[in-house]
Amino acid sequence: MRYPSSEKFEVIRLVEQSHLSAKQTLDRLGIPRSTFYRWYDLYLTGGVNSPAFPRHPAGSVFVAFQNLRVTASHC
Repeated sequence: MRYPSSEKFEVIRLVEQSHLSAKQTLDRLGIPRSTFYRWYDLYLTGGVNSPAFPRHPAGSVFVAFQNLRVTASHC
């Protein structure tokens, strides 16, 4: 599945801000760690303004983020 850059950025932000480990956060979002770290490397080298992160509306990962927030608040 291809993710729009807005979702990639949201996942990066979630992992950075989560009280869970990166592995736990990514497992709950259903994102493979290898995929995440590929995105993260692109983000670190070019930021969200790089061609790897063109602007697109958020979608399925945003919904997963909302579910993760609800789940985390009940822990």
